[in-house]
Amino acid sequence: MLNHAILILLLPLASAAMIALFLRKQGAIASWLSTATAGAIATISIILLVHGQRFENQVEWLRFGDFSVSLGIKYDDLAALMLLIVGFVGFLIHVFSLGYMHDDKARARFFGGLSIFMFSMIGIVLANNLFMIFIFWELVGFSSWLLINHYHEKQSAADASKKAFIVNRVGDFGFLLGIIWCYYCMGTVNLTELATKIDGGVMACSTWIPLLLFCGAMGKSAQMPLQVWLPDAMEGPTPVSALIHAATMVAAGIFMLCRINVLMVPEALEVIMWVGTITALYAALCAIVQRDIKKVLAYSTLSQLGYMVAAFGLGSITFKHEMGGSVHEMVIAAGVGAAMFHLTTHAFFKALMFLGSGSVIHGCHHEQDIFKMGGLRTKMPVTFFTFTIGVLAIIGMPFLAGFFSKDAILYLAMTKNTVVFAILAFTAVLTSFYMVRLWKITFLGEARSDDAKHAHESGMTMTLPLVILAVLSVAGGYAGVYGKLAGSVADLIPEAEGSAHTTILLVSLAVMTVGAGSALFFYKSATTDTLEEKFRFGFNALTWLKESFDKLYDYYVAKVQQRFAMVLNFLEQIVLAGAIIRGLSGFVGLVGYGARALYTGSLHTYVFWFLLGAALLWAYAAGIF
Repeated sequence: MLNHAILILLLPLASAAMIALFLRKQGAIASWLSTATAGAIATISIILLVHGQRFENQVEWLRFGDFSVSLGIKYDDLAALMLLIVGFVGFLIHVFSLGYMHDDKARARFFGGLSIFMFSMIGIVLANNLFMIFIFWELVGFSSWLLINHYHEKQSAADASKKAFIVNRVGDFGFLLGIIWCYYCMGTVNLTELATKIDGGVMACSTWIPLLLFCGAMGKSAQMPLQVWLPDAMEGPTPVSALIHAATMVAAGIFMLCRINVLMVPEALEVIMWVGTITALYAALCAIVQRDIKKVLAYSTLSQLGYMVAAFGLGSITFKHEMGGSVHEMVIAAGVGAAMFHLTTHAFFKALMFLGSGSVIHGCHHEQDIFKMGGLRTKMPVTFFTFTIGVLAIIGMPFLAGFFSKDAILYLAMTKNTVVFAILAFTAVLTSFYMVRLWKITFLGEARSDDAKHAHESGMTMTLPLVILAVLSVAGGYAGVYGKLAGSVADLIPEAEGSAHTTILLVSLAVMTVGAGSALFFYKSATTDTLEEKFRFGFNALTWLKESFDKLYDYYVAKVQQRFAMVLNFLEQIVLAGAIIRGLSGFVGLVGYGARALYTGSLHTYVFWFLLGAALLWAYAAGIF
């Protein structure tokens, strides 16, 4: 099985190398090679899961005295679940891309970038230590920059790729500091060894170590205040949005948190909980005022990631069981379980909706404004049907995948923190509102543009992945595999007391009904944005909220960072390079010039200087001066 794990890691790297070296102008061959590689990855991930063996192995890579860096593989239950998501969802997105990118002249570069991304993500999933995770973490950032920048001739795409890269580097700086501090305090960054030391009480973890490591998740999973890159990343091709910014890359931050769960302390978990909760609410408010179909989904992703981070921050939960006349307590890592459960279901229905939006954009000749669509229900029936399932899943329709994972988080929040529960429940209302708004304006009513009037259904390579993901969005919440792979989360709701279970069910139905009903009421006619017309002040306030972070960062860069850089440049050029470096070198040069002037090669001159020196020595000895 270890050989299978190594193979699944090296396959996408080999695919990327083949495309970069030999297939740069062979787009058709490159696309099929990358897709076949993704299919092999999905197959091997299923084989590893079914086989059931868990293993860990490593080899020493670098050594500097007592410090060593190892390359290792850790395949446990958590890795098995994440590898299945990356492999299977990634394969479906590759298949979709065959149709979506068919006419793109640079599709060889595109599919090469997808292969690099798959290699990077699999490396994060299988890594057994934090140094190795960081290496692949940065490779994910590189591949993200490459794919967002696919349409590099567009200035907006180039800017978005740089923005994503730079913002992630801010979070990664804290991540790297956390790794270094962890090694300094613990003497290791191996995940298994860390768990042994913490569980054995050998070491107590500093609050700052998990918080610094969380900075990496804030960047990769776009949590406040580092969330500004994700909406702009929609400038990349839609399959990129589905693969990187819905199903896998942004989920890497959640996976990493679950990997380092042993390092968490209550103070760090509370900070993480509130960051996730605030991000979930903020993003949901921003999504309400979006007109671009992909940006609505982007802010939805931000909000759902906030749910996952909040779930992780809520921590463990204790259940009481009565057995043999005595009461027993069982503590499960419910935060890890609920976060990974929602990560999994979200990968299904969000990938479905992103690919569905790609099908809509493709069918509407690359129109992305939802108010210029409409009437697509009859023109694109497969896309409409599958997209509808995705919408129902995310808003929490009972017995669809999102219903179970969202209810798990709400139950955990109700048990642990009432305020967080209220905020997340209100966020669920907003989620139902903006998703039903998107669905109704896009698919129902009459066509509101020529592009919508002449829309057409996508081909088989694009619709087949939609159908498969729609099935997973329905059935994904029932899989008993979650109970084993994600911390017994499948039992989280059934284990609740009857009254609590009923309360969560009623809350879920209420928030879905209120949100969806409000959207249907406000958008009876979709020719204009009714919410903007009737509640202009609130609409403008939400627009300002959406733009405020970008304006704040623009102000900081232009007015603070740039001026500080100018001051540093002045000090460097005038003081350091000028007065100190050039001044000292100039003084030495002047002394040298004077010394050279004394060596004239004339005997008369040397006799003169000798007599002058003797006279000065005589005067000094005589006490004249």
